[in-house]
Amino acid sequence: MWSHLLALACALLLLPAQALAGAKEKLAALAPSGLVLVMDEKGNELVAQNADKPFVPASVAKIVTAWLAMEVLGPDYRFETRFYLDGDRVLYVRGGGDPFLISEELAQLASALVAAIGKKPLSGIVLDASYYPSDIRIPGIEDTDEAYDALNSALAVNFNTIHAVRKGKTVHSAEEQTPITPLAISQFRARGSQGRGRISLTQDPTVGLQYAGELIAAFIERAGGSVKGKISTGAVPEGLEPVYVHRQSRTLSKILAGLLVGSNNYIANQVFLEIGGHRLGGPVSLEKSLQVANEMLVRHGLAESIQLKEGSGISRGNRFTARGLAQLLHFFEPHATLLRSGDGALFKTGTFSGVSTLAGYADTSKHGRVRFVIALTSDDGAMRFRLLKAIRSEL
Repeated sequence: MWSHLLALACALLLLPAQALAGAKEKLAALAPSGLVLVMDEKGNELVAQNADKPFVPASVAKIVTAWLAMEVLGPDYRFETRFYLDGDRVLYVRGGGDPFLISEELAQLASALVAAIGKKPLSGIVLDASYYPSDIRIPGIEDTDEAYDALNSALAVNFNTIHAVRKGKTVHSAEEQTPITPLAISQFRARGSQGRGRISLTQDPTVGLQYAGELIAAFIERAGGSVKGKISTGAVPEGLEPVYVHRQSRTLSKILAGLLVGSNNYIANQVFLEIGGHRLGGPVSLEKSLQVANEMLVRHGLAESIQLKEGSGISRGNRFTARGLAQLLHFFEPHATLLRSGDGALFKTGTFSGVSTLAGYADTSKHGRVRFVIALTSDDGAMRFRLLKAIRSEL
């Protein structure tokens, strides 16, 4: 009798191991050359396939940027834009790298600004973007009209893009909330095709800055103010105190939630650049942010497994290992709800030509919540979700 009980106990002990082996086999059959790592809440590796092979994370890198930002800046951090007025009623605008100076934000800003400075006409607007070097460039950002290639700037509006509609020689704003400006019309005529579209302002940083000035002026007019003089660039005079400081209506945590769902490269690198600027002082630089990021990664034992070139994932020079990203997901778990949710999982995708990645947290029936990393060297974006479905059903 004791021998039968012993055999039964051994069989029961083997069942979980057999089930786990079956899950590994199924995942391996779906993507034999793919990278898959699944860890439970205690850090046990349930599935580990090519887990130490470096991979290009694409937009999954935004999870790392979000974690760094929450650690360095804090969830309640708000970007600021400062306004100064001299004795000749010249308005100076000093950009602080706010990634969300969109039309709706500019409407709020303009109303508060006009209330602070009055409706008497302004004799000019001077734009100070010195917080960002004019030659700042992000690896992977190319000189195209695509919105994902928008240049980063200390002072940019609507993600440094123009959304318009063109019919013949006539150009209108494609957004009810956004006034059309002379520069928007000329840029869209020069580079936009017929019909509706969004173009980035990539060729010359001064073009994006001029558009920001024109749109700020248009919103000042909407708010009851008036701008009679020209828009130019320059520095805020020494000793001039701000008459109004606009704090972004969205906290950092809300910006990051939108970033992790919408995957906007411009926002990601504005946030990434602020990490270095906030910790080491302005002007910002990619080198400062990489220094702060690497110091954080070293502190958490991730220096070898998480290697960043920029903060959005647009550079193919970024390299992660699955074990490194899974460990970072452990640190990021208090902020997991910032990720996109669906079908029992919280996740971030990444997509390049020849790269499909997926990482996050999933609920399983046998092992509770797990952390997972999937990276495929293919254009089959659906396969990563088939693997996620298998993880949830088999583990």
